[in-house]
Amino acid sequence: MKTYLKNYSRNFDYPLFFTYLLLCLFGLVMIYSASMVWAVNKLGYSADYFYKKQIINLCIGAVAFAVGAFIPYKIYKENKVLLVMLSFMFISLLSVYFFGFSPGNSGAKSWINLGFANIQPSEFVKIIVILYFSAVFTKKYEKGKIDNINESIIPPIFVLFAAAFMVFLEPDLGGLMIIFFIAISVIAASGIKFKTFGKILGVLGVCMAIALIGIFFIRDSFFTEKRMGRINAFFNPFEDEQFFGYQIVNGYLAIGAGGIKGLGIGQSVQKMGYLPEPQTDFILAIIAEELGTFGVAIVLGGLGFIVIRALLIALRTKDPMARMIAAGIASMIGFQTFINVGGLTGIIPLTGVPLPFISYGGTSIILLSLAMGILINVSMFVKRERNKV
Repeated sequence: MKTYLKNYSRNFDYPLFFTYLLLCLFGLVMIYSASMVWAVNKLGYSADYFYKKQIINLCIGAVAFAVGAFIPYKIYKENKVLLVMLSFMFISLLSVYFFGFSPGNSGAKSWINLGFANIQPSEFVKIIVILYFSAVFTKKYEKGKIDNINESIIPPIFVLFAAAFMVFLEPDLGGLMIIFFIAISVIAASGIKFKTFGKILGVLGVCMAIALIGIFFIRDSFFTEKRMGRINAFFNPFEDEQFFGYQIVNGYLAIGAGGIKGLGIGQSVQKMGYLPEPQTDFILAIIAEELGTFGVAIVLGGLGFIVIRALLIALRTKDPMARMIAAGIASMIGFQTFINVGGLTGIIPLTGVPLPFISYGGTSIILLSLAMGILINVSMFVKRERNKV
């Protein structure tokens, strides 16, 4: 144990850790700034309600980070651990179907109320898919069966589609896109041949085509007024700026008002009741309004640094599992950031995906902290591996 801790401290990835820490602290400050008016005027809470709740979330996240950072990542390859993870994932997803609710009438029945806290099981799916796919493909890689589609692809693809179908039923379409992107990224980093990878993409494409055909037959129940409103608002939010386009338009106003320098910390106008729940997935709009381009650059620069560093870790290691875990975490954070910023700026339709490390949310920050801990553990292994050469 003493030797392990000594090696750990020597190879600890301090730049990665401090970037994660600074983003969390920056997010905490902006959650307080963005949520104070909403908490008092709309919900009747104290001005620091969401701030205090996020502190608790970060404390739990710190424990999750420590667990991920200090437990060797190869333990996730053990069959018993994989069985526990998959069991937990499907039980929690199934619980959403029976006990889930939609906070704030968001339309997505994707949360479970535990009494003392609300959890979002689709967030667990992201990290479990990374670890499960990395473990399964590592075992196939070691046995020389990585390119045998029947043996290496069918079981994990079945697990992926089973979990994705349950997330789709909620429906959490933003989470669904992230889960598929993660799975494809991990497979791409597995060492699989390009020809085999192309076949996998073909299989996924066929399955998605079948799903789209199924949606066509239930289009009247699937394309609800709210979903169609979001789609129409994506194309032209100003046509319905008092209803479905309301959030997007006010997000634009916040970004435009901030300009280069911003109005100053705490000086946002849009958080005064114009932008609904500004501490969640639209928090970057408040950052842009109060801190301008500089504030946005801090956030996107920090997130970009984590993604690039994770990809470099994946490229530098010879261990297939380390490579896949690092690539999976990079894709999760990178693609989630793209969906959030894309929805805010009108590049893609809104999906309600939080901005990593910045937006208010317990399940999100706890699972992201766990992912960062695991990435730190992988980074330590890669650094020690290179030092031995």
